[in-house]
Amino acid sequence: MDFERPAAIEQTTTEIDERENTMNWLIALLILTTPTDVDRWPAFLGAGAIQSSDSKLPLTWSPSENVAWQATLPGHGQSSPVVWGDRVYVTSVEGPEKDTYHTVCLDLASGSEHWRKSLNNTVPVTNSYYVSRAAPTPVVDGERVIAFFESGDCVAYSHDGEELWRRALAEDEGPFDAEFGLAASPCQSDSTLFILLEHDAPDALVAIDKASGATIWKADRKAQRSWSSPAMVEINGAVQLVISSAGSIDGYDPATGQQLWTYTDIGGNTGTTPIDCGDGRFLVGASPGRNGENAGSAADSNALIKVSQEGDQWNVEKKWIAEGAVPSWASPIMFKGFAYWINRAGVVYCFDATTGQEVYAKRIDQPSWATPIASGDRIYFFGQQGRVTVLAAGPEFKVLAENESWNDDSLPAEPMLAEEKSEERRRAAAMFSKPTLYGVALGGDALLLRVGNCLICIRD
Repeated sequence: MDFERPAAIEQTTTEIDERENTMNWLIALLILTTPTDVDRWPAFLGAGAIQSSDSKLPLTWSPSENVAWQATLPGHGQSSPVVWGDRVYVTSVEGPEKDTYHTVCLDLASGSEHWRKSLNNTVPVTNSYYVSRAAPTPVVDGERVIAFFESGDCVAYSHDGEELWRRALAEDEGPFDAEFGLAASPCQSDSTLFILLEHDAPDALVAIDKASGATIWKADRKAQRSWSSPAMVEINGAVQLVISSAGSIDGYDPATGQQLWTYTDIGGNTGTTPIDCGDGRFLVGASPGRNGENAGSAADSNALIKVSQEGDQWNVEKKWIAEGAVPSWASPIMFKGFAYWINRAGVVYCFDATTGQEVYAKRIDQPSWATPIASGDRIYFFGQQGRVTVLAAGPEFKVLAENESWNDDSLPAEPMLAEEKSEERRRAAAMFSKPTLYGVALGGDALLLRVGNCLICIRD
């Protein structure tokens, strides 16, 4: 990617030439995540940029007010949209055996479809409420959009929809033994895509060249169930690849795949993504699990983690624990000196980001699967059934607005999937079959909400 470095960064890299490689990784991350005149939400959770200093987003809306457009998508998807410039990219899957994966490009202003590309699933499985369905979020940069699917199929397209390359990772790194499917979203630097493959067989962290699709390096990992996505975190002046997953937190060198450190005083961290808080700090979320199997370890694992280096020694510590906060899929965030969690019952926990002292714990209407977004002086919490609660940022629990994003008549109908075989799964399917707000993205002054088979754009 061609770019002009800001003068301050150019001066810094000149002064410390011996660390030029490290700084190149940091600059690459900044290029991907720093707001510019081009709207960018380039990866899952905006590549960690889950906050905005401006208040461009609408405060209130309804299905009939401030909905700029609504686009029906083929099949169903649990991924979040990504944004580059005036285009939105989103993925989905359809067919009784999850036969076909789709990547759709939409116009950010109007919601009209620029193009749609499809590929055959190389590892078809029964399309079920219990299996991830186009769950990983794609990545996008100035040259391409890359979609990775839970089958291991990975494909890159130009912004005009030309296929650049494709891979079937199950052929190289599989087969994947995943009862509920893979769900981790990839993250990226300017030149490299990082994919975490975790399931019930030996796992891997894979680095792929974004231009060619070739594997750069592979780091083997033990078999473990997790749906947490890797994240790029600045630690000790360098960008590291951090994975919080199923009983450990691990830091990797993104250039070589070398594991730099590991931390194992953690548990239940299977569904949320580390959120960079600066100064080598990041937030970790942990859940008791579907049947409470991680209740003991998760209680002490929602925390602010600090990583530092002294000589050749890496030090990892919990700075404080978010007592009582146990999320489901929504990652915790930090904004203006406070850290926020939302649990599976819809209770919002606010903590002082310096001391870890609880500021408040108050219930809102719905639990969230999508990670909150901070904007201006507001925190947006995205209810699973579409009610978005806007809270005032800061120590006072103050509800600024409660917004319904859809009603029964405003969403396109989805076909029912095959009936589950067990009574337990049939009960769960009844819940999973309801419209769910899976993920969100920002596009300038627009808020993009992802429901299974449609994308809703909210704008004043």
